[in-house]
Amino acid sequence: MQLAKRVGTLTPSTTLAITAKAKQMKAEGYDVIGLGAGEPDFNTPQHIIDAAVASMEEGHTKYTPSGGLPALKKEVAAKLKRDQGLEYGVKEIIVTNGAKHALYTLFQVLLDEGDEVIIPTPYWVSYPEQVKLAGGVPVYIEGAEANNFKVTPDQLKQAVTEQTKAVIINSPSNPTGMIYSKEELKALGDVCIEKGILIISDEIYEKLVYGGHKHVSVAEISDKLKERTIIINGVSKSHSMTGWRIGYAAGNSEIIGAMTDLASHSTSNPTSNAQYATIAAYSGTQAPVEEMRTAFEERLNIIHQKLVDIPGITCIKPQGAFYLFPNVKDAAKLAGCKDVDEFVEKLLTEAQVAVVPGSGFGSPDNIRLSYATSLELLEAAVERIRDYIQSKQKQA
Repeated sequence: MQLAKRVGTLTPSTTLAITAKAKQMKAEGYDVIGLGAGEPDFNTPQHIIDAAVASMEEGHTKYTPSGGLPALKKEVAAKLKRDQGLEYGVKEIIVTNGAKHALYTLFQVLLDEGDEVIIPTPYWVSYPEQVKLAGGVPVYIEGAEANNFKVTPDQLKQAVTEQTKAVIINSPSNPTGMIYSKEELKALGDVCIEKGILIISDEIYEKLVYGGHKHVSVAEISDKLKERTIIINGVSKSHSMTGWRIGYAAGNSEIIGAMTDLASHSTSNPTSNAQYATIAAYSGTQAPVEEMRTAFEERLNIIHQKLVDIPGITCIKPQGAFYLFPNVKDAAKLAGCKDVDEFVEKLLTEAQVAVVPGSGFGSPDNIRLSYATSLELLEAAVERIRDYIQSKQKQA
């Protein structure tokens, strides 16, 4: 059967592919340590689960408005006011089936054939694929490792053309964990104002920041920047609710209205019980969020040092999220591999450690390791990586 041409442009998700292969090896009896998953290893807090159960028992198991429950939109607005000092009305907010769905819907209503979206590298794997599915063209600018994986205003200015519709800013970043400062965001935002382009601000990791760093939304810097920013966020990472699939977008009411219209013809609505759970997530205690953040920071401080002690591996210490993004180009050479992709494959098949190749994020010299797993497994994984490289050196 002849498939649509748009499907032929897709590159399968690298992270999901690695995770699937690791699970298959585990099922076959291999002792695989998986560091590929992009989700917290904590269960959803109990008061959130209880709210979902109560909603079902109370009969809230039917359709909801396509853009989300009004009560949940009000909680999202309250969260944005509380955390960022931003004012949004319910018509400026859409609740979606995860932040990924918010992005997908946004690109569908924003882009016409040939419209360009500027994507800094390294990037989250789904950004370019979603742009292409909407008929758009991804335009990459390099966030150099020497600049902490961040892009500069000059790079952004040079990349803008008459076809440019938007730029994506992901802070804290997946995969690098780096955070743009308020000053850096303002400088990038000034270019967007000058050039008249939209800012898509992916803030899904905002609650997971370390070392005294602070997350800043570009929308909170000025009214002018708020006007041209669409915030993308959700509860997947902050409240360990990846499987509940609740995200949201906040911004221009015309764009949000178009997204809501599209959702009415695609998903109908986000899952009702998950929405009631999210109301509890935002209105209830935030103590579990801080407990999880603290645990991640403790792991980061320990495992980062152990990783950079391995010959051939360098790694800028992340400021947020729960990923390490080391440069392993030299380590791959020490292990006798032709490139990092082969190094990743050998780590899985020979050392039983699953990591994600940086090529899937537009950075082929790096790998992504998630530290959203126990410290015991993290330390064991790093030892396996060290032992694998040393054993290959001895064989050479």
